[in-house]
Amino acid sequence: MSLPGSPRLPFADLPAFVRAGIEAALGSRVVSATTRPGGFSPGTAAVVTCADGSRAFVKAVGTPLNPDTHRLHRREAQIAAALPPSLPAPRLRWSGEFTDGDDIWVALTFDVVDGEPPSLPWTPASATAVVVALGELADAATPCPVPELGTVAERLADDLAQWSALAADPPENLDPWERRHLESLTAAPARLAASGGLDGDTLVHLDVRADNLLVTPAGSVVVVDWPWAARGAAWIDTVLFALDAAVHGGVDPELLVGNVPLVAKAHPSAVTDLVLGLAGMWAAAMRRPSPPGLPTVRAFQRRFHDAALAWGRRRSDFGLAGSD
Repeated sequence: MSLPGSPRLPFADLPAFVRAGIEAALGSRVVSATTRPGGFSPGTAAVVTCADGSRAFVKAVGTPLNPDTHRLHRREAQIAAALPPSLPAPRLRWSGEFTDGDDIWVALTFDVVDGEPPSLPWTPASATAVVVALGELADAATPCPVPELGTVAERLADDLAQWSALAADPPENLDPWERRHLESLTAAPARLAASGGLDGDTLVHLDVRADNLLVTPAGSVVVVDWPWAARGAAWIDTVLFALDAAVHGGVDPELLVGNVPLVAKAHPSAVTDLVLGLAGMWAAAMRRPSPPGLPTVRAFQRRFHDAALAWGRRRSDFGLAGSD
């Protein structure tokens, strides 16, 4: 099983002025570049080797490829610059912006991580190793080391409100269980807000998937791509990763994380509401046309919707859900 993702722009195909800016920041001409697989950005993601023998990981994207992704790169630069060296994340070296008429390009360079993407499909053993690493990350990232970072509740407000939009005009092919429970699903954000279920003082990555992880030769897990990071409850990343393990390995998410201390401390209904809220986010997104440069993302979202719905339904059936 290969890492999920969309086609990447090779480094050599970046506009000359962007390449020149990157090489100026690196201090040496790039002589070779190897594209890193996985991820949903149409831009460049490559390990480059320079004429002086140095190496770096380069990310770059521009509005000609996708009108929105450059904003994520800009946000990632801000967050990555604030991450302490104690966290298992690559060090940001430099970021820059370039304009050409109305076109905007954002580029970042990082230290190269001596590691590889995890092997897929996930197995219970390999997924458990990541869960352990995420617990250690949550401990190291509490209190949140990034000042003035927004909260998870703020970051997900629009996403978790998608059930309301779907309820206003339910698609004909809406899942029957979803249709029967639209009132409760629509109320989930209010329940989460009232309970403070997403609140906390942990730096939450908020996008933990196989394509955002690297495993070192020593077996350590490094977490990359931080543009969605926010301040929130320590259990959130572990629950989000459980969905990836289900989608890309068929690992039972409840068996994987149900007894993990971080998750066990969370209010059960908050976990269920988050999982079903994300199912609503994907239920809405997967029905939209594919965004520019991302031809595979809608199928990817459909798989995550299905996994989140199945897990959320099961938790609801066992009484692990909030009531209106």
